[in-house]
Amino acid sequence: MYKLNDGQIIPEVGFGTYKLNGSKGAQSIVSAVNNGYRMLDTAYNYENEGAVGHAIANVSIPRTELTVTSKLPGRYYHYDDAIERIQESLYRAHLDYFDLYLLHWPNPKRDMYVEAWNALIDAQKFGLVKSIGVCNFLPEHLDRLEKETGVVPVVNQIELHPYFNQKDMRKYDSEHNIVTMDWSPLGRASAVLKDPTLVELAKKYNKSVGQLILRWEHQLDTLPIPKSTHSSRQLDNIDIFDFKISDEDMQRINGLTKVDGRVKNQDPAEYEEF
Repeated sequence: MYKLNDGQIIPEVGFGTYKLNGSKGAQSIVSAVNNGYRMLDTAYNYENEGAVGHAIANVSIPRTELTVTSKLPGRYYHYDDAIERIQESLYRAHLDYFDLYLLHWPNPKRDMYVEAWNALIDAQKFGLVKSIGVCNFLPEHLDRLEKETGVVPVVNQIELHPYFNQKDMRKYDSEHNIVTMDWSPLGRASAVLKDPTLVELAKKYNKSVGQLILRWEHQLDTLPIPKSTHSSRQLDNIDIFDFKISDEDMQRINGLTKVDGRVKNQDPAEYEEF
C-alpha cells in the first residue's frame, strides 16, 4: 500500500479502464474487482464513468474498500466548469465521492491548469473528492502549482514502461513526496512485450513478460495501472508480489529506455488534450 502525502492509503497496483465501455466494459471491471483489484482508474474523456459505477454497484466489495480515480479534461479547466464536471462525473458513476481526482494534462499553451487546480482544491474541501493529483505534469508545472497554491499533488500519473522509464521525473516526484502512477505500464501491448531482454528475464524468473514489467515498476516505487479484458491476464497482472528482480536485472531493464520511447509522442511540454 502507498501512503499519499495527505494521509490516504491506496493500493500498489490499479486497474486501467480505458476503452472499457458499456456492458462488456462493466463486466471486465467486475471481473477485475473479483480478481483482487481495489483501485479503478477512469476519466471523463474515457466516457465510461457510468460503466465503472455500474460495476461497483454489482460487486460484493464495499465501496470503502475501493479506490476510484477519475480525471478532468482540459476543456473544463475554468473553475466553475471544473466543479460542475466533477459533480456530473459523480452523477454518472452514481458515487458520492471520488477517492482520487486528477487534472488529465497540463495543456501549458492554454495556461489554465492553476485555475483548474484551485477548483480541485475546493472540490476536496466540498467533499467531492478525497485526494487530488495530476497526470502528465512536468517539474515546471508542479513547481508552479506549489508556488501559487501551496498544495502539492498526491500523485502524478505519467507514461512509464521499459522503453520510457522516466528516471528524472520519478526522481522529482519522489523528492516532493508525490507518488508516480504509470499509465501504459506495458507499453500499450506494443513491441515491448516481445523485447528479447525482457523475454529472457521473464523465463529466468518463471513469470510472464507482463509480470516482469509490472514487478520492475513496483520495485521502482511506482504504481502501475494495467488493463486487460481477460480474467486470466488480470490475475497475472496482479500476481507480482512473490518474487524480486535482482539489482543487476533491474539495471538491464532500465537500460532499455529510449529518449524517444513515448508510445505516441505525447510530450506534455507540447501535447494538449481537451
